[in-house]
Amino acid sequence: MPGFVQSDFVQGLGVRYWSTGMLGLFAKKVGMTQVFDEAGNLTPVTVIRVDPNVVVAQKTVEADGYKAVVVGLDEVKKSRITKPYAGQFPENIAPTKRLKELRDFEKEVTVGDSLGLDVLEGIRYVDVSGVSKGKGFQGVVKRYGYGGGRKTHGSKFHREPGSTGQATYPARTFKNVKLPGRMGRENVTVLSLRVVKMDLEKQLILVRGAVPGIDKGLVFVRAAVKK
Repeated sequence: MPGFVQSDFVQGLGVRYWSTGMLGLFAKKVGMTQVFDEAGNLTPVTVIRVDPNVVVAQKTVEADGYKAVVVGLDEVKKSRITKPYAGQFPENIAPTKRLKELRDFEKEVTVGDSLGLDVLEGIRYVDVSGVSKGKGFQGVVKRYGYGGGRKTHGSKFHREPGSTGQATYPARTFKNVKLPGRMGRENVTVLSLRVVKMDLEKQLILVRGAVPGIDKGLVFVRAAVKK
């Protein structure tokens, strides 16, 4: 089963600016379905649509000390953004809601180019990052899988977390104790998902298994780092 790792992003100016060193693209999670191979085996897949990623800027070794390409997705009105944020975009490029910096980008591109699924053509495994579904405030049973107490008559311990602190000394609860709290709505990356099919005409990629996020939610698809 693919593993999960946490990835950080910087929140600023009402937009999310992601940073990575891998070849990848912004995409939208369309939904889930199933496909059959030539032998009749059924495979559950997630359908991901790659919308055009516009090259907003290029970083060079001479000017910035490293080489990278900045891509954007989802055009936004200039009235909806601040002037400092709008200053990143050339005059002929419409501002975008999302930005991502791709280091060591192998393909030769220029500012204004539109990148599609062909960037990932030939890749067999991908890592998919997205914001997981928010589940609100949850108890320890749902949040951490606690078993709880007996469900018998007269029991006064069902779904409570149990003892969480000490007595006179140190008279406090230690940090990182598993307690009820907000669950979900975190940036999660699913590693090494196998690419079942790519449709370059419709800009769709089908990967085996589930990816984080809601339907029509934003994800980032990159070449797998482990495979």
